[in-house]
Parts: sequence; structure tokens; C-alpha cells
Amino acid sequence: MKTVRVPAGWPATEEQARAAQDELRGLVVLDEPGPPPGTGTVTGVDVAYDDERDLVVAAAVVLDSASLRVVAEATAAGPVPFPYVPGLLAFREIPAVLAALDALPCPPGLVVCDGYGLAHPRRFGLAAHLGVLTGLATIGVAKNPFTFAYQEPGARRGSASPLLADTEEVGRALRTRDGVKPVFVSVGHRVSLDNACAHTLALTPAYRLPETTRRADSLCRRALREASL
Repeated sequence: MKTVRVPAGWPATEEQARAAQDELRGLVVLDEPGPPPGTGTVTGVDVAYDDERDLVVAAAVVLDSASLRVVAEATAAGPVPFPYVPGLLAFREIPAVLAALDALPCPPGLVVCDGYGLAHPRRFGLAAHLGVLTGLATIGVAKNPFTFAYQEPGARRGSASPLLADTEEVGRALRTRDGVKPVFVSVGHRVSLDNACAHTLALTPAYRLPETTRRADSLCRRALREASL
């Protein structure tokens, strides 16, 4: 497990974090389609916390896009670098996620975050932030719609409806299992929304959540237990 080093100059206050979001948001690339589903590798990232020890653990799990077989995995642990503030969660998670990605023995390919990209009040959620800092293609697949509105998509797998901030489409509600609650997909960096949804469907052959998210969640929880011994 890699030890997380919080980058020098990492924001310590809400004001500093919001200023960093404002500075970086304009660097998000929205005009690239991203890698085709089923090609190369795809990596899930997730984090877990031990509040009593002020500890955050991140996991990165690389899958072969075609077979969904695990290719590589890595974890990282360190102190929580930022207080809990809604809309600024990326500042708590990114140093550990960057360390886990850096510890991988192979390129991650597309990175799937358990959270948001453009579907964020300031249009700069974890997936967008991570993509800008690394240059990687990223998407966010979240379990709930945050503060945004949507109409229930059709009951069949693959049905989708816009996730809206007033009239702006910031993502999509996507049905990954027949009759099961949708997930909420948004662009992070260097991927189109259509392609982000196609990747999400390719990663959900049997469950509501992508295999990337399921594997990363399991690994970071296990790593947190080991780090807490």
C-alpha cells in the first residue's frame, strides 16, 4: 500500500478550494469522444474513510475492457487532507486517488469514478477534477442524482433520460438493469456523454453498478481494514 503525500499548496480552506475549482474548470475537455467501449483497459477508483484515525484509503482496479478481468490493482493511504464540505469532496479524495493510480504497474485507460463529473453544482466534480489533473479520460457514475432533476427512464436496460440543471443536460439517468433504479452518468474529461453511457452499460453485465466501481469499493474497504490494524 502506497503512502499518500498531500501535494504542496493543496487547498486548506473553502475559499482556496473554490478558487482552485474556478481555475481548473476551464481546462475540462468536452470535444473528444474517448476510447471505444470494449477496447484497452478501464480503471475503477474509490475511497474509504476511518474517521477515528483521520485516515483515507483509495483503491484503483484495472480491468480488461473486453473480458472485465482484473489486470492490476493498487491502494494508497494517508491523512484526510480537507474537511467535509458538500461540493468540495474531491479535495478530500484526490491525493489518495492520485497515489493509487501512480502505484499501478500499467496505464489505467479510461477511469471510472464513483461520483460526479459535470453533474456537480460548480460543474467540476471528482471525475472532472481528476481528469484535468492527470490528463486521463474520465467519467463519473453515481448512485444518486445529487441536486439535479430527471424523468424516470424506461424500465428496460439501456433506457436513459437527461439529468438536468434547469434546461442544461449535465448527465444522464441510465438504466443498467431491467426494472432497477438507474445510475447517474456524467462526463469527466475527454469523453462524450454518449460514450460514457456506452462504457457504463459495457461495465454492468450483471449488476446495477459498474464492475470497476464494485471491484474498487471492495478493495478499498479491505485495504482500510488492513491499514487500521
